[in-house]
Amino acid sequence: MRTVTKDTITQSFLDYVADDTDPRLKFILEKLAHHLHDFVRETALTHDEWRKGLEILYGSGEISTPERNEFVLLSDVLGLSSLVDMVNSAEDGTPSSVLGPFHILGAPDVPVGADLVGDNTGDISVVGGRVLTTDGAPIEGAELEIWQTAENGLYSGQDEAQPEYNLRAHMTTDADGRYLFSTVRPAPYTVPDDGPVGELLHATGRHPWRPSHLHFIVTAKGHRSLVTEVFPNDDPYLDEDAVFGVREQLIMEYQERTDASALPNDLAIKDKLDGKFYQVDFDFVLSSE
Repeated sequence: MRTVTKDTITQSFLDYVADDTDPRLKFILEKLAHHLHDFVRETALTHDEWRKGLEILYGSGEISTPERNEFVLLSDVLGLSSLVDMVNSAEDGTPSSVLGPFHILGAPDVPVGADLVGDNTGDISVVGGRVLTTDGAPIEGAELEIWQTAENGLYSGQDEAQPEYNLRAHMTTDADGRYLFSTVRPAPYTVPDDGPVGELLHATGRHPWRPSHLHFIVTAKGHRSLVTEVFPNDDPYLDEDAVFGVREQLIMEYQERTDASALPNDLAIKDKLDGKFYQVDFDFVLSSE
C-alpha cells in the first residue's frame, strides 16, 4: 500500500472490498470508484475544486429539512434523477418522472370525485382518467398519491400560509379504474435557488424554472409502481425544465369548458361550476411486475 500511485489507487480501493460483499453492492462500488477516480485524473481536480464540491454536499445537508431535501434537488438539476427514471421506466407503461423534494407522506384519503380546491384561488380544473394495465384493462383499487403547488407556485409544507396537506390527496380507483378530482391549475415555479443548488444554477447561467405540473405516485398490486408528473402542452417552460422531468408522453391539454352537465355525477364540485373551467383527461398505464 505504501507504493500506491494515482494509477493504482483505484484497484487498491477495490482490493479492500471483501469477497463476501453483496454482489450488487460490489458491482456498484467498483463502477463508482472507477468513474470518480477517472474524473479526478481526467480533470486534474484541484484541492480548491474538491473542497468546493464538499461544501456543496455539506451545505445541502445543512439546508435540508423533512419538507425540503436539497440532495434530491441536487440530483434533479444534475439530470441524475431523470436518468435513473429513464433507465428504470417500463417501456410498455407510462414513463416515470422526478419525485421532487416536496413530496410528503400521509396525505388524506379522499373519494373519487373529491374537491381539492378548498380556499385556493386559480383556474378551476377537473382532472380525471383511468389507471390501466398494458392490455387496456381498468385496475380497480389502484392507489394514487396526488400533490401540486398552489397558484403562487409553492407547495404546502413549503408555504406556511397554506393549510397542512393543501392540494395533496390519496385516492383509490373505482371498479372502472377511474380517478377524478377538482383542483386549481398549478403555476410554473422556480426550484429553490437560495442554497447550494441555486449557487450551482447561477454559476452555470441556468434558470431555476419548472413548467406547471401535477405529481402522481400510482401503485397497484401485481404492477410496477409509477412515480411521475404530467405537464400542460402550452407551458412556456416545457422545453426548459430545470430538472429535465418532461417526457413527450406526459404532456396533456387543459381544455376550456363552460358546460358542466357532461361531467360525472360523483364530481363533488359539479353543481358549483357555473362559469369557465378546465378539464384534463390523462390515463396511467402500469406495467406488470
